[in-house]
Amino acid sequence: MEISPKSGLEGVVATSSAICYLDGDRGVLAYAGHDIHDLAQHATFEEVCYLLWHRRLPTRTELGDLKTQLAESRPLPDGMVRLIRSLPWSPQDNAMDTLRTLSSALSQFDTAADDTSEIGLYRKAIRLTAQMSSVVATYGRFASGGGLIEPDPALGHAANFLLMLNGDRPSAAATRAFDIALTLHADHELNASTFAARVTAATLSDMYSAVVAGVGSLKGPLHGGANAEVMQMLIEIGQDAGVERVDDVIRGKLQRKEKVPGFGHRVYRTEDPRATHLRRMSKELGERSGNVRWFDISQRIESVMKAEKEINANVDFYSASTYYLLGIPISLFTPIFAVSRVAGWTAHILEQYENNRLIRPRADYIGPEYPQSFIPLDGR
Repeated sequence: MEISPKSGLEGVVATSSAICYLDGDRGVLAYAGHDIHDLAQHATFEEVCYLLWHRRLPTRTELGDLKTQLAESRPLPDGMVRLIRSLPWSPQDNAMDTLRTLSSALSQFDTAADDTSEIGLYRKAIRLTAQMSSVVATYGRFASGGGLIEPDPALGHAANFLLMLNGDRPSAAATRAFDIALTLHADHELNASTFAARVTAATLSDMYSAVVAGVGSLKGPLHGGANAEVMQMLIEIGQDAGVERVDDVIRGKLQRKEKVPGFGHRVYRTEDPRATHLRRMSKELGERSGNVRWFDISQRIESVMKAEKEINANVDFYSASTYYLLGIPISLFTPIFAVSRVAGWTAHILEQYENNRLIRPRADYIGPEYPQSFIPLDGR
């Protein structure tokens, strides 16, 4: 059989899915047919979760039921809290290592971990979505020296994360900004982490293992780590130069062939539609806080990159300053990606289970010519 290899599987259609639609040439992203711009403007993250899992928006009653189930699932078992406290932490640690461990440990505290019925799997999707947020917020809280903050059942998903992380009830503006950020990151078709999760699920491994595979893939700097790199770059420029020196700094990076994080995308050939909303949120949050420095530097970098390389900002670029202005530590930027994307991962895992076939691609062999003569050990 002749095999035509594609580097990185680029352009290869690996499965059929009813969850997410992308058109990179037109800059379209849609969840179950709903344009991301409509969802960012009108929907809550809880509605988006329901949409991804059921392929339709919920009724008021269905949304209320989902919010109740998320609230019931959000508190962490005492054993998980003790585990988070026991793990070593330093400012140099990669929080994704910790999240990988904690995501796996969640299964040990699920009394229905072996329930593979349709309703059992759906409940796991809800539980994982609720507790991924609690794990990241609690870890971040402990890492900053704070004490445990229990979730408030009266608050939604976005507000509870900010409460559990920062210890203060968030403002309506901060809550809405973070809720939109969660919506924008919830799914993105067969990205690396989602594909890894589906490959794992295709072996009929459990949902927790599949999500851990997604977390492990998300850790890689070519997938989930770019927004942290963006913020570090903004801070370096802000400390050493400021807006007036951005052009020189970025052109210098380009001349030295250094990567400028937060630009370009494997799929989009126009502006990443998620960047449109994050740019606006970065500006609005900066104006509300009286600190537009990070937005101004970001906007100038974007202008230089368009002029010099004709390349657009992606979802990571403006999410960096948005998260920073929400008081979120840089070390949590990538784990927060998982807080949102777990909704998409679990949707894809559920879809994989519905009509499963083991994912087993082939490779184009380029090794030594076959057959090779076997030379006995003494003659080598």
